[in-house]
Amino acid sequence: MEQERYLSDRVKSIQTSEIRHFFNMAGEVKGAISLSLGQPDFVTPKHIIDAAVKALNEGHTFYTHNMGLLELRKEISHFLSRRHSITYNPDTEIIVTIGVSQAIDTALRALVSEGDEVIIPQPSFVTYKPCVIMAGAVPKFVPTFEEDNFILRPDILESNITERTKVLILNYPNNPTGAIMTRDELAAIAEVVKRRDLIVISDEIYSELTYGVDYTSFASLPDMWDRTITVNGFSKTYAMTGWRLGYIAAPEGFIKEMVKVHQYTVTCAPSMGQYAAIEALKNGDNDIKNMVEEYDKRRKFLLDEVRNMGLHCFEPRGAFYIFPSIKNTSLTSDEFATRLLYEGKVAVVPGTAFGKNGEGFIRLSYASSMDDLKEAAKRMRDFLKKL
Repeated sequence: MEQERYLSDRVKSIQTSEIRHFFNMAGEVKGAISLSLGQPDFVTPKHIIDAAVKALNEGHTFYTHNMGLLELRKEISHFLSRRHSITYNPDTEIIVTIGVSQAIDTALRALVSEGDEVIIPQPSFVTYKPCVIMAGAVPKFVPTFEEDNFILRPDILESNITERTKVLILNYPNNPTGAIMTRDELAAIAEVVKRRDLIVISDEIYSELTYGVDYTSFASLPDMWDRTITVNGFSKTYAMTGWRLGYIAAPEGFIKEMVKVHQYTVTCAPSMGQYAAIEALKNGDNDIKNMVEEYDKRRKFLLDEVRNMGLHCFEPRGAFYIFPSIKNTSLTSDEFATRLLYEGKVAVVPGTAFGKNGEGFIRLSYASSMDDLKEAAKRMRDFLKKL
């Protein structure tokens, strides 16, 4: 049977993740050190694990409310209020999702109609484009530049808005660049959003991982609460990637429609994980503090090492990535990453995995042990000397 003709044109048009491609390649190179995945190397804190075990032992193995346990939604509401000064009604304005990727997919499917445009600043996380396409909308990429520290400029944003533009996706701290936007910089974007009548999906998965700068949640800006879909989760903040837990916080009118998508695709997030998330929000502030302190040491170390190798790199102040330029090597991003893996035994991700505006850069994750980072830096230095 010819299977090809039965497949969706939308899905066939989507490429598999280049991040996973290089991670899988690294598994085939004996002794390679992988700095490719954006995954904390910390194990989930024990008190969070214990909460899940306790829930299992007490028989909490059933479906929860579609929107998630009310106790968890209350804790999410409290967390957003005390840490980001934004307020949501836990009864009607929060949905617990299976990670932030599902939150983004759910939000887009509820918001866009066929042919609507969704603006995605590039370089950008690999999930956004496929989710936009699968929702029937059109991704429109707006460049950000190293000379601007990879922040979105309001003039460039405005020049790319058309009568079909409906949604802007923001991700700060940013994956892959580690860039963060100040309150004033975000306020300039908010002026464009209001003037051009846009809705913003603000991906704040790295909001707790900042270094020496204050974080501003987009919904906390004047007149932006009504226009913002805030998505966040537990993967990066509490080292809970495998638990697959996230959430959407938005005005009730949006949530009412989003819960339909959520209800018919996943029913609810896993119950035992939700109990673990309650514990994380209640008693995990010290876990965040300790991990951020360790990430900051690694950030400073790897940034210094990369610069000392002769690669230019702006200082990232969020997430756990650095995004150095490799333009002075005369190699493309893909060539550099491939040769570094096979010749230097270090796996990184080419900047083009995050869009064509990422050409000339590579992404390195410092969510790895200091020993691995030191050895990886040594191997990279030796590799560059041979070029």
